[in-house]
Amino acid sequence: MITKLTKLLGVGALALGASFGTARAADTVKVGVLHSLSGTMAISETSLRDVLLFTFDEINAKGGVLGKKIEPVVVDGASNWPLFAEKAKQLLEQDKVAVTFGCWTSVSRKSVLPVYEKNNGLLFYPVQYEGEEESKNVAYTAEAVNQQATPAVDYYLAEGKKKFYLLGSDYVYPQTTNLVLLEYLLSKGVPLANIGGGFKKDESGKIISAGKYTPFGHTDYQQIVSEIKQFAASGDACVISTLNGDTNVPFFKEYAAAGLTAETCPVVSFSISEDEFRGLPAKQLVGQLGCWTYFQSINTPANKKFVADFQAWLKTTKTPGIVKEGRVTCSPMVLSYVGVYLWKAAVEKAGSFDVDKVRAAWQSGLSFDGPGGKVTTQKNMHLTKNVFIGETKADGQFKIVKSFDNVYGEPWLKGKFKAK
Repeated sequence: MITKLTKLLGVGALALGASFGTARAADTVKVGVLHSLSGTMAISETSLRDVLLFTFDEINAKGGVLGKKIEPVVVDGASNWPLFAEKAKQLLEQDKVAVTFGCWTSVSRKSVLPVYEKNNGLLFYPVQYEGEEESKNVAYTAEAVNQQATPAVDYYLAEGKKKFYLLGSDYVYPQTTNLVLLEYLLSKGVPLANIGGGFKKDESGKIISAGKYTPFGHTDYQQIVSEIKQFAASGDACVISTLNGDTNVPFFKEYAAAGLTAETCPVVSFSISEDEFRGLPAKQLVGQLGCWTYFQSINTPANKKFVADFQAWLKTTKTPGIVKEGRVTCSPMVLSYVGVYLWKAAVEKAGSFDVDKVRAAWQSGLSFDGPGGKVTTQKNMHLTKNVFIGETKADGQFKIVKSFDNVYGEPWLKGKFKAK
């Protein structure tokens, strides 16, 4: 009798536990966070994890999404591209996340893309990239080439620069971006002899690679900087840098040690934001340029509130492993932040977390007034947004020197520009 009663009580307890679990699941929606929290890309990607957690907390404090609290599932891609695909599969097939916010490098995005397409998942991708891609399973909040690289070239041309040295990390984003920039420079009348970094040609003589490339984590830039110094001796040269991750630290240290400055040969970087400058000799790099769709120095009430709210969250969050001192905000962080709010808006317009319905809502055209100004979704899964060119200050912030309003995100640029 006692044994029977114990069994009945046990079954009841299990049923009660199951009902609590079901109730909890009904009150939350799982959302994936897929970034490198270790390895060479952690210098950049850890901050994207942080701002996503901040955004989730901000939304949850206001009632969540469709009455459900966001439950983040955070995984570490560890700067290991095949591992990104494994983690994406885990998020979609095991954790059953409604959406994923993640990836920095294009090679990590391309690694996970087949997983999202196979499972009809939705990935929000927040970091500048090379274009030449348009998947219905990716919301590209990222800057396209025409929202970062070509405006920077236009700026330098207007400043009288005649020679352009192309330097990048050896993977798809820099390689493809520089081929587009090669076409763009030639279309602007810049002769091939004035484009530095070298070229590779196929058997027919067609250029298939433009620029100088180094591996992720590369540390010895003495020879390359020497070459840049010689290239810039004429006084009318600049560097277009698509170096990614912590390899920027030894490059800029070697650059400064060689006596190069923003006056003798300026560098515009597409992967260095305020966040990366925390690990760079900022005082030696005054005057160098960045081109993004957001800078922390934007002087608007919306941006001031965003920065203040993020700093306040850092002080109070109990999440382990988050650095709280000396933090800044940057464009990839803001494009992560606005991505969450655009997903929320799409879910609420659709009245559902279903990916097909959320996508349709995105493609219908949604706007959000973010820290960098208004962003608007496009049918091609990209964003229309403002573009800013900034000059580095000694404190690692940027002074905005040029802005372009409401630039449409155009991923297909290869072959568009014809040489003069």
